[in-house]
Amino acid sequence: MHTKLSGWDDTIVAIATPPGIGAIGVLRISGSQAFDIIQKLFPSKILKEQPANTLHVGYLKEDENILDEVVISLFKNPASYTGEDVIEIGCHGSVYVQQQVLDALIRNGARLAKAGEFTQRAFLNKKLDLTQAEAVGDLIASNTKASQNAALKNMRGGFSNVLRELREELIKFSSLIELELDFSEEDVEFADRNKFLILIRDIEKTVNRLLNSFKLGNVIKNGVSVAIVGKPNAGKSTLLNTLLNENRAIVSEIAGTTRDTIEEIININDILFRLIDTAGIRDHSEDIIENMGVLKSKEKIKQVDIVLYLFDANNMEVEELKLIEDEIKGQNPNTVLVANKTDILQKELHEQFAGAIFISAKEEIGIESLKNILFAMAGGTSINNENIVITNARHYAALTEVLKSLQDIKSGLATNISGDLLSIDINRSLHYLGEITGEVTNEDRLNYIFSKFCIGK
Repeated sequence: MHTKLSGWDDTIVAIATPPGIGAIGVLRISGSQAFDIIQKLFPSKILKEQPANTLHVGYLKEDENILDEVVISLFKNPASYTGEDVIEIGCHGSVYVQQQVLDALIRNGARLAKAGEFTQRAFLNKKLDLTQAEAVGDLIASNTKASQNAALKNMRGGFSNVLRELREELIKFSSLIELELDFSEEDVEFADRNKFLILIRDIEKTVNRLLNSFKLGNVIKNGVSVAIVGKPNAGKSTLLNTLLNENRAIVSEIAGTTRDTIEEIININDILFRLIDTAGIRDHSEDIIENMGVLKSKEKIKQVDIVLYLFDANNMEVEELKLIEDEIKGQNPNTVLVANKTDILQKELHEQFAGAIFISAKEEIGIESLKNILFAMAGGTSINNENIVITNARHYAALTEVLKSLQDIKSGLATNISGDLLSIDINRSLHYLGEITGEVTNEDRLNYIFSKFCIGK
């Protein structure tokens, strides 16, 4: 069960809109003194007496100095985002004006909020659990429809509900085991071991499904890294430019033009792909800078999610390609062979390079097929399914521990271990499930999680 942190009961303030000049800037205040502080600067009416969820227009003043004409939104506890009294001030979007309003609020008793402190207070006041709070951060950072949907699903409690059901089932059986321990001298059995084994297997399936979804979740949240590699002059930079539909990389007939990696992002069917154009790979060059680029290219092959090995179909021997394919796939099995310059390709070469994707980066032939292959390799149509998807490494780590505990419970049931030992394994599972939702946590971990949020949220 989570507890309130030290210093949680003061009143915090922050600018909630991004830095820069805009039409409107929004400042947010939360805490027990929110109404008293704003009242010192807004003398035209007594805001505490106004109904909740109402808007009020007037001048914000400090002494006789008018700061701005503002719109004030009132949210009274507990029916607010943080569960406290919350006031939002809509002022003009000048950076100077926003800073003047912020400084005045701090001078009159508010404290500048830390990153994520508003959402942290919402968690501490039980307005949402930890998975929902983290989903708020994911929603702010979402940059595709898929990442938005995954965050909204978790923010609405989809993942939390699954975990809650698992915990409730385990708690029911754990209580029966504890009851047996209270009557140990009478040798009674309240918990049906066979039913519990069936339950553990069902829970194990659910946990495995969640763990298996993490790969897809990582794609949704972070995108897919794709290295375009090949010999000099294979057309790598041309392919990058064609995929991006802009002249991002320098294209030249001179071999070795690309000396360093160039990275750009494209969206294919709602998945972000980070394309990395690498220096051409060749074994013998007297150019030190080019050799450094080749080393970087070889490193990228091991690091990325997908490798596109691009080759000039008119200047590649089948035997050489086979050797190259074996070498690269040995370092990264997710390698796709891409035969380029097919606009001038002799017909019979299609059969020789069976298994390769045939394109012309220059003439934009086969580019859509290549995109479809990348999309399928990243997860394809499953990206928009209705299942709960794990996108958070912390959740994955905790669920891995839950799975280990479930396997220990199964082993204990198979060997008919005593109830007190079985109870230890059950409690371990409950502990890690509670860590995910925040029912079991500590101050340092919470501070770390919320420190990754933006200030004002």
